[in-house]
Amino acid sequence: MLVNAYGAHAGDRPLQPLQITRRAPGAHDVQIDIAFCGICHSDLHQVRAEWYGTQFPCVPGHEIVGRVAAVGAHVHGFRPGDLVGIGCIVDSCKHCADCEDGLENYCDGMIGTYNFPTPDAPGWTLGGYSQQIVVHERYVLRIRHPEEQLAAVAPLLCAGITTYSPLRHWNVGPGKKVGVVGIGGLGHMGIKLAHALGAHVVAFTTSDAKREAALQLGADEVVVSRNAEEMAAHAKSFDLILNTVAAPHNLDAFLVLLKRDGTMTLVGAPATPHDSPNVFNLIMKRRTLSGSMIGGIAETQEMLDFCAEHGIVADIELVRADQINDSYERMLKGDVKYRFVIDNATLAG
Repeated sequence: MLVNAYGAHAGDRPLQPLQITRRAPGAHDVQIDIAFCGICHSDLHQVRAEWYGTQFPCVPGHEIVGRVAAVGAHVHGFRPGDLVGIGCIVDSCKHCADCEDGLENYCDGMIGTYNFPTPDAPGWTLGGYSQQIVVHERYVLRIRHPEEQLAAVAPLLCAGITTYSPLRHWNVGPGKKVGVVGIGGLGHMGIKLAHALGAHVVAFTTSDAKREAALQLGADEVVVSRNAEEMAAHAKSFDLILNTVAAPHNLDAFLVLLKRDGTMTLVGAPATPHDSPNVFNLIMKRRTLSGSMIGGIAETQEMLDFCAEHGIVADIELVRADQINDSYERMLKGDVKYRFVIDNATLAG
């Protein structure tokens, strides 16, 4: 079936309206009418061919929320009308150690929501900047937030799980001191989630103008990272630093803030690499520098349920489909608090 979408035909061309084909639901498939789709920085990198391997036409979008329109004959967990979400994963091998552990995000055969190989036309997955999507029931997530919050739930499907997964993996909770570097699409979710988990949260920003905003998000303290005295006051004190910045920067400035056996995990994905850190900042205090990528399906559902229980959603700006290109330019300038979300009803014209 043909549905309206927004995508690009080349990395140096703007996104524009187009039509794409979605498969008919199979026995285990769920067909979803997409209400809203978040705009992720990854969308921009991929659609502009800043990351290797972009296939065109490229229809981005992996922060998808909407209602079930139809289900296959063997689907029993969902029914038409249910509020559901689709995140970054629409398939995986289902039998490797990662899949068996519920960590499909690390499966070598993971299929992302867009720009990954699929038998469906045109041969690669097409994402949520579209009216509908059809996905195997294993990768469909239940949304328990009130319907009026649905647009603000969309970014949880990437920004939410990207920050929740490392917080849970490193056992963040009461008695832990957690730093969140960057107050943007990822960082604002990291602050909210770490606060809800009971940690003492310190937000790091390069701008003193963001101090009050970070406190309102749930930070207990705010440090301007360009202020040497403020940084030095937190030396050797953090259990975990969640680094959300998607641009190369000085990692050593934050590594020295970790206590012995502390960890800094990188979740921001810069287009060019960071400089290598000073190894002595790691070995002298048995510190760890790590990375984390989204989360598995079970953990993503856990995150959604946790957010529904605690009333957590993203701070968003809702945009029309014809504002997507402008939103990309504003996102590059940091001119959004803190996540753009597309009203997919506007894809119809």
